[in-house]
Amino acid sequence: MEATRVTVDEVRERMDRGEQFTFVDTRNPKAWGESDVKLPGAVRVPADETEKHLAEIPRDRVAITYCT
Repeated sequence: MEATRVTVDEVRERMDRGEQFTFVDTRNPKAWGESDVKLPGAVRVPADETEKHLAEIPRDRVAITYCT
């Protein structure tokens, strides 16, 4: 499956239609620790450790990654 970019507005529209997502927070540890914004239920996976955490990412829905 190919990765595509989506905007916040596109994600919001898809959520309004009832689509289920898994959000994957790939921010580096410093950015993640300093942030006061963390999506509830997001899977925390540092970008350089993605392969170690693949089992934590549900495969029954679209995964949306985000970073800074």
